[in-house]
Amino acid sequence: MKLDVSSELSSIKGIGEKTKQNFNLFGIFNVMDLLLHFPRSYENISKPKQISEAVDNEKILIHVQVIDICRDVRTQNNKVITTIVFSDGETEFKAKWFNQPYMKNKFEIDKEITLLGMVKLYRNEKILSNPVEVIKESISSKKINSIYPLRSGITNGIISKSINTILETTIIAENLPKWLIDKYKLCSLNDAIKDIHNPTSSAGLIAAKRRLKFQELFTYSLKVLMLKDYINKDNNGISFFIAKEMQELKENLPFLLTGAQSRVVREILLDQKKKVSMNRLVQGDVGSGKTMVAIISMFNVVKNGYQAALMAPTEILAFQHLEEVTKVLKNFDLRIAILSGSLTAKEKKLVKERLKLGEIDILIGTHAMLEDNVEFSNLGMVVTDEQHRFGVMQRSKLFNKGNNVDILVMTATPIPRTLALYLYGDLEVSIIDELPPGRQKIDTSYINKNQKSKAYLFALEEIRKGHQVYIVCPLVEESEELSITSVEENYKVLKEEYFKDYTVEILHGKMPPKVKNDIMNRFKAEEIKVLISTTVIEVGVNVPNASLMIIENAERFGLAQLHQLRGRVGRGSSKSYCILLADIKSTVTKKRMEIMQKSNDGFYISEEDLKIRGSGEIFGYRQSGEDGFILSDIVQDVNILKIANQEAKALLKSNLQEDIRVKDEIMNKIQRSSKYICFN
Repeated sequence: MKLDVSSELSSIKGIGEKTKQNFNLFGIFNVMDLLLHFPRSYENISKPKQISEAVDNEKILIHVQVIDICRDVRTQNNKVITTIVFSDGETEFKAKWFNQPYMKNKFEIDKEITLLGMVKLYRNEKILSNPVEVIKESISSKKINSIYPLRSGITNGIISKSINTILETTIIAENLPKWLIDKYKLCSLNDAIKDIHNPTSSAGLIAAKRRLKFQELFTYSLKVLMLKDYINKDNNGISFFIAKEMQELKENLPFLLTGAQSRVVREILLDQKKKVSMNRLVQGDVGSGKTMVAIISMFNVVKNGYQAALMAPTEILAFQHLEEVTKVLKNFDLRIAILSGSLTAKEKKLVKERLKLGEIDILIGTHAMLEDNVEFSNLGMVVTDEQHRFGVMQRSKLFNKGNNVDILVMTATPIPRTLALYLYGDLEVSIIDELPPGRQKIDTSYINKNQKSKAYLFALEEIRKGHQVYIVCPLVEESEELSITSVEENYKVLKEEYFKDYTVEILHGKMPPKVKNDIMNRFKAEEIKVLISTTVIEVGVNVPNASLMIIENAERFGLAQLHQLRGRVGRGSSKSYCILLADIKSTVTKKRMEIMQKSNDGFYISEEDLKIRGSGEIFGYRQSGEDGFILSDIVQDVNILKIANQEAKALLKSNLQEDIRVKDEIMNKIQRSSKYICFN
């Protein structure tokens, strides 16, 4: 049976209702979603071994029979260890999984399977650590095994088998012009999809990734450039006069604007006076005062008789904006409201009714504002905070809620100037490159992770002075294979060994919004002394009493993200610090940590990061790319982005019938998909 990319998962042989539900929880709903669920890493292992042939820390492929399924054991630090006994025909041995109790449900006594796992020597006994099941058929046909991102209920074997079923019966049609493929010697889209899932050589895998990254960045560039054309086409925007109350507002501000803030405000007000819609990006370092610029801009629009909207990526940040906007504009009798997921149905209904009737001047909210039933009476301006968290289509959807409205997008992510032109090709760019007076310089240092106790003892000193501490970890659950510190594991250890006399909480993205908001509000109220968190706290949260940021496994983060995280402290009057705990095994890692130590300039840091970050290991752990991209990393792949952007411009200008057809096909597909790699 030939499958269509829009076919439901249940049409794939071997996927029943329960597996389909598990895939759905993973965000995989159809054939295309599954084909775009790319491996996170690869293992270049060609043939099975016996356990007796393996050495410590060697990854092996092994044919086994299930002998016994043991009872789970819970360790002193509350880790669940699942153990199964296997035989490879010669030797019986144990395999262990850490905090994965569901794994024992995947095996049956006497069943024969093939496993891929790391051999660990423990008390002279060889143990297979966290192995995954591998399909036998895939081993004989290729030397490189694909390892997929997993979650409970979905195994590597299920994903691999399902994808192979699709690829056996499906030919993916080419959707780039032949001249473009020939110019850059790209492999076909069909070969790229097959080789990224089932590579037979490292050269084939490199070619597949190159093609798919080009596809993704080309489509992204096309979308951004077409949005710019759409906004500028017949653009009879609103011409706003400068409100007479503007001087009064400036006199009521809590502090004088910096020179950089004043310059950007002037650029925005000049845009607002024009009869074309403003489409501007404001880049500003952490704490540079972007929100104040947005407040002044929205105030001018409201005083012209229009409504303004401010969209934030999280509820925590939306409520923080509500608090700040209300405080700054308290003397001007404006009607300010919030729309977010945590409101009751009755509260949401009331806000929407008032908004449609023109009884709200400024609406602040999350992506809940994008819903079709959110209607403005007279929208004049849209502000989106942390632009990289919202896709191009989301920006377009807000724009269409009014009639040629002004758009202002803000980001504290320090994007290199050389990159911003390509990433935000539809926007004019303003930069706030000056911090307000009183902002603390954050003293940054790095230490090897095996000396982390020094950082925790310093944290105790800060707490005893009355301050608060952030500790950031890269994962929610511990990865035994990658040896990355987890939030949950760190919480247990630190609570017992260092901070037993203080209130400690954990915060991560898997928590319900209501719980996250409650924890952050308690931290802001100084009820919590130590907050152990993932990067969910990187955007916008303002806690003036927090004086220390400790970042675990700092080598796993991009420098721009480290700088963002560091900016959560230094917001009060006290001296503030950032300690980077890193596994310093290379000169590159050391150099990156030194850059963070010597500079607090986000733009300098992002430019340096762009210079030193390599293309990464083909057979290794891959960090996720920029939000919205499946495969591409805008820093690592900047050269591909530049070429893709250049060719997208050429395609838009082309009058060739074939090019027009290709452009229309791509745009039709991405209107129906949030992904930038899409196909027939």
